[in-house]
Amino acid sequence: MTAPSTFGLSREARNLHFLLTNLVEEVPGVQSVAVVSSDGLLLLSSDADRNAEAREAREGKPAGPRGSSADLATIVSGIGSLTLGAAKLMDFGSTKHTMIAMDDGSLFVMSISDGSLLGVHGSADCDMSVVAYHMALFVGRAGHVLTPELRSELRQSLENEGTGSTR
Repeated sequence: MTAPSTFGLSREARNLHFLLTNLVEEVPGVQSVAVVSSDGLLLLSSDADRNAEAREAREGKPAGPRGSSADLATIVSGIGSLTLGAAKLMDFGSTKHTMIAMDDGSLFVMSISDGSLLGVHGSADCDMSVVAYHMALFVGRAGHVLTPELRSELRQSLENEGTGSTR
């Protein structure tokens, strides 16, 4: 994975980028990762777009949902909203995590303390318990620092990266 530039970011933002990079690089079978705010905005991503061609060539399949972090963020946000509604309708409390197993991969969504969501797209052969464990570690480390100010900084960083400008 080619890590996005963290130049000019706060220590907390750089730490979250580091944690995300480790999740992708250290956990076998993880294809792409997205952190989405409670209002559905992409905050942090493994940026599957950069690696889509390499993974397609290596595995014969797209790296993520159409190879796009934005697509993964949209799916994660939708699943989060659906499960939140289901939990409220059934009066079962808040949703902690959701896992969807498909023929050729898995999708994991885990709540972060501020209402944000962590979404992971894994290959069909990934060990779901290992992915869930590492997601829980990420959530535990990220949840207390994901303040409104940091969410704003991360969102601005993604926008600047998309336009090629720097801070």
